[in-house]
Amino acid sequence: MDINSPFTMVVLIVLISVGAGVIHDLIKTRRETAKLDGAQSEDIEALKAEVSRLTERVKVLERLSTDGDARLREEIRNLA
Repeated sequence: MDINSPFTMVVLIVLISVGAGVIHDLIKTRRETAKLDGAQSEDIEALKAEVSRLTERVKVLERLSTDGDARLREEIRNLA
């Protein structure tokens, strides 16, 4: 294998170009992933708050549905 042959130089140029493209895409993907992680953490916190709020509402609805009529009327009056 002759290092000075035109074929070897073409192969090296192609390998370097492809390698640079792969490295560029890797860096770009990591940068975008870091941005998404910040946005995803905000979304996760919002979803946690929503789940907490809905859990409290379900507890109230369960209590209303399992308690007697007098307690149900009292709770409905308190909600209004």
